[in-house]
Amino acid sequence: MTQWNDKVALITGGSAGLGRAIAAVFATHGAKVVICGRDQARLDLTGEQLRRQGGRVLTVVANIQQQHDVDALVARTIESFGQIDVLVNNVGRSSRGKLLDVSVEDFRDALDINFLTAVRMTRAVAPYVLATRGHIVNIGSLGAKSAVRFMGAYPSSKFPLAGYSQQLRLELAPEGVHVLFVCPGPIARDDSETRYAQQAADLPESAKRPGGGVNVKAIPPDELARRIIRCCERRKPELVVPGKARLLFALAQLWPSLADRIILRSTRAK
Repeated sequence: MTQWNDKVALITGGSAGLGRAIAAVFATHGAKVVICGRDQARLDLTGEQLRRQGGRVLTVVANIQQQHDVDALVARTIESFGQIDVLVNNVGRSSRGKLLDVSVEDFRDALDINFLTAVRMTRAVAPYVLATRGHIVNIGSLGAKSAVRFMGAYPSSKFPLAGYSQQLRLELAPEGVHVLFVCPGPIARDDSETRYAQQAADLPESAKRPGGGVNVKAIPPDELARRIIRCCERRKPELVVPGKARLLFALAQLWPSLADRIILRSTRAK
């Protein structure tokens, strides 16, 4: 028996990677879990895996870039479980490219995926999370706090999520809602070394590496998921992995030119 027993956690992008790991850890702690994604087969596979492990799981096909899909997802969750205690805004997409080569259309798409999906979901779920005095977890990135070269539109589309999370925290805390902003570095995955090979074909070698070449060890998704649920239990405002990155974030505010030199040096081709 844990504090999550019979709570309801809704995780976007929950069929793979970090989203699946977060769903698994909440299910293991007794929560009812709702995961959404656009791939029916992948959702079904993940749902079945979690159920075999004893999880109570609802899978819903949804493209949360579409408002009607968001509304249908939330309605299905309430119809099935009657409440929502945790919203995890996990959907996002990284990229590679020189900033001046990124089109306005690509910026618009990146902002929609990496930021506006969280806004849509939060607006739709807010009445239920307010009722349960629950949790909103926004999955950002180190790139939401400090930009790195050759990441295309990614940092620009993640920075707004930091401001949104802080403002949510300030406005919803008096109502009893916990808001957690998660800023991880690279997350370990099987294709980490080849994932951006095509996008970064004409870029420095550092751009092909996880995190845009930042010298940070990739964190396993299961480990990050466990840290996220602990932060929810303690109602922490932020989780930055690795923690030492906070020093760079502070330095960037106090001495931007020095922070830029550190980032340039740490991401040079090796």
